[in-house]
Amino acid sequence: MKLRTFALASTVLAITLVLAGCSTPSGTPGMDHNSSPSLSSDSVPAFNDADETFVVGMIAHHEQAIEMADLLLDKEGVDERVIDLAFDIKDAQGPEIETMNRWLDDWGIVPDDSGMGMDHGGGMMSDQDMAALEAASAAEASRLFLQQMIQHHEGAIEMAQQELDDGENPDALDLAQVIIDAQTAEIATMQDILATL
Repeated sequence: MKLRTFALASTVLAITLVLAGCSTPSGTPGMDHNSSPSLSSDSVPAFNDADETFVVGMIAHHEQAIEMADLLLDKEGVDERVIDLAFDIKDAQGPEIETMNRWLDDWGIVPDDSGMGMDHGGGMMSDQDMAALEAASAAEASRLFLQQMIQHHEGAIEMAQQELDDGENPDALDLAQVIIDAQTAEIATMQDILATL
C-alpha cells in the first residue's frame, strides 16, 4: 500500500515538473522583452487633429479665464457673488489645464504658445479688453467681468461642441462635454447676477 502511494505521488510530482518546465517561458510575466515596442505604441492614446486643436486652444482659453479672474480678485469691494464665481472658475480650470498639458505630453505634442491663432476668436478677450478690466473700478469690474466672461464661456462652448463633432479621443470628448455643461450653468448664473447689479 505504501509502495503504491509512493509511486502515485512520484508520478504526480514528475508530471507537475514537466508541465511547469514547459510553461515557464511563456507563463512568466515580463520575460518576453520583445513585447516592449508593441506595449509602448499601444500606450499612446488615439487622437486626431480636432483633439489637438481643441486641447491646445482650450489651454490658452482657460489660461486667459484665470488671468481675468486674477485681475478681478486683485480689486477691493467687488460683489461677493462675482468673487465666488471667479474662484470657482480658477478652481475648475486650473486642474483642467494640468490635465490637458499631460495629454499633450502623452501625445508628443509641443504647443507653439500661439493658442492656435485664437487672438480674438473663441470668445477670447483682446489686449484692450483685458486692460479695461484691469483699469475698472470695483463696481465697474463686477459688471465688466461678467459681460466678458459670458462671451468667453460662449466661445469655450463652441470650441467644445466642435470637439464633440470632430474629435476622437475619449478623454478629450469627455472634457468637452464637462465644459459645455459647467460653462452653460455658469453663464446662467452670471446672467442672473448681472440682472441684479
